[in-house]
Amino acid sequence: MKRIVHLFLFSLCLISCVDTEERPDTPTGNFEALWQILDEHYCFFDYKQQEYGLDWQAVYYKYKVRVNDRMSDTQLFEVCTDMLSELRDGHVNLTYSLDYGRYWAWQEGYPKNFSDTLERHYLGTDYKIASSLRYRILDDNIGYIRCESFSSPIGEGNLDDVLSYFALCRGLIIDIRNNGGGNLTTAERLAARFVHEKTLVGYIQHKTGTGHSDFSNLEPQYLEPSSNVRWHKPVCVLTNRSVYSAANAFAVWMHTLPQVRLVGDHTGGGSGMPMSNSLPNGWSVRYSACPMYDGQQHHTEFGIASDQSVSIGTSATVDNIIEAARTMFTK
Repeated sequence: MKRIVHLFLFSLCLISCVDTEERPDTPTGNFEALWQILDEHYCFFDYKQQEYGLDWQAVYYKYKVRVNDRMSDTQLFEVCTDMLSELRDGHVNLTYSLDYGRYWAWQEGYPKNFSDTLERHYLGTDYKIASSLRYRILDDNIGYIRCESFSSPIGEGNLDDVLSYFALCRGLIIDIRNNGGGNLTTAERLAARFVHEKTLVGYIQHKTGTGHSDFSNLEPQYLEPSSNVRWHKPVCVLTNRSVYSAANAFAVWMHTLPQVRLVGDHTGGGSGMPMSNSLPNGWSVRYSACPMYDGQQHHTEFGIASDQSVSIGTSATVDNIIEAARTMFTK
């Protein structure tokens, strides 16, 4: 697992590291550079060809006819962003000073299954805060942790104190709905508190060449138990379509553990570790470079299903997903 984390951190800082054919700083040159960078280094071509028929060469011809050297930066950006959306990948982004190209259909068009109003109803105003975690004991003696991002570090001392606070609770709910990811180190640190022996949680591959199928062998990834306070009782992890990237990885890891159940909606996915490069005009492109799999060697790029599918409901005071999780502790 440490190898995953170290590679992820390195990848986030890796800019303009990919060797590509030098292109002129023209609309045509930038379009060609963008297509080539993805063609040689994007990691899900074979999988997405299988899933929905993606043909990257056909995509090139489809968008090439929309490019000419008289077009404006804004027009070029629109064409390039449309082309990248064919990959259906929230980790693929194009950035320049005026805009940020993104594909968010992995969560748009689906029920949110989360309500800020209901969150305030369950947390109240006297909840506790430890780094990026907000938490309290619900009135049926069940611990509730709201973790909306893995972008900020969570200290080992924070986790020791939080889990000790819940020591007498019957079970623990970890609500990661709307968690768009962040740092894998943070996700791993939290997940390690629920592992009691070295556990296989997935696999990773690395690009070995410029061909769409040029990858290393699958490398097993293990989660090591924390040497600090660990939780031994049942756990429910609450999910929705906006669980992505490092949060999706956390859900995948937790799903391997026998005492953990995922409750809510299908996660959003995002299992490719991102890397970045620059076009001749200085625009930055980010893309998925290293595919990650679950413990059964299945892709999780498009997310994973929950153990119990539940919608939030329409009540102004009751969150059906939280209530379903609470019910599971009585079975």
